[in-house]
Amino acid sequence: MTIPLFKGSDVERLRRASQAAAGTLAHVASRLAPGITTADIDAWVREDTARRGGKPSQLGFHGFPATVCTSRNQVVCHGIPRPDEHLAPGDIINVDVTTFLDGFHGDTSATFLIGEVSAEALHVVDVARRCRDAGIAVVRHGAKLGDIGAAIEELARKEGCSVVEEFGGHGIGHQMHGPPIVPHTGKRGTGIKLRSGMVLTIEPMVNLGRPGIRLMPDGWTVVTEDGRLSAQFEHTLLVTGDGCEVLTRRELPLHIPVPGAVRPEGGQAAVPAVAQ
Repeated sequence: MTIPLFKGSDVERLRRASQAAAGTLAHVASRLAPGITTADIDAWVREDTARRGGKPSQLGFHGFPATVCTSRNQVVCHGIPRPDEHLAPGDIINVDVTTFLDGFHGDTSATFLIGEVSAEALHVVDVARRCRDAGIAVVRHGAKLGDIGAAIEELARKEGCSVVEEFGGHGIGHQMHGPPIVPHTGKRGTGIKLRSGMVLTIEPMVNLGRPGIRLMPDGWTVVTEDGRLSAQFEHTLLVTGDGCEVLTRRELPLHIPVPGAVRPEGGQAAVPAVAQ
């Protein structure tokens, strides 16, 4: 397994591709609302990616039929946008955008809260975001891949959630998916050693219930086996000597309000914009 190390102008091109993906995700976030369809999201990604000079990496990848993955509620990953799937108050939805620009890919995702959501939904989304950040926090030259998975798994378990084991992060650059595979469970001090110049994604899929999953008949959509909620957040990052550079960082609002809705007394607070 040869893992590429990037430097110089290649790193700048990776930054541009990553920021293009992050910009498209932010564009989608600004338009989410109850009543829109996941097919609307697909159209917005297609249009905004082209406006930024890129191409949607996911379209046609191993036959995937859309420009973006839209994974709602119990869908863990690889949800296919549909014109008959409407967002409703109380939903959570992960939007996963990958952009190919100037020879490189950038990959990012976030899970959004549509209007007032349950305490359970708020919890799993918050834990998924913090798990991603816990994994990122241990990345540096000389760390081991197992350190990432251990940090993610420890936090999820502490919060009463579980981490999907069948999917993980991946190397990225000229290829959308390349080595190394980045497990989101693991043991500290195990796995390959990270080196400055590696570019990879961290994207834990965190379930409110058990970690089991099942594949739907369309051959793509993966759902929780127990039907409970799942959430995911993803960044593309560059390993450096003293940590990492998060190439897809962007300010995003995670809570999408319902226009005209009145918050009930004692209702939950909205999740503010965060450094995504």
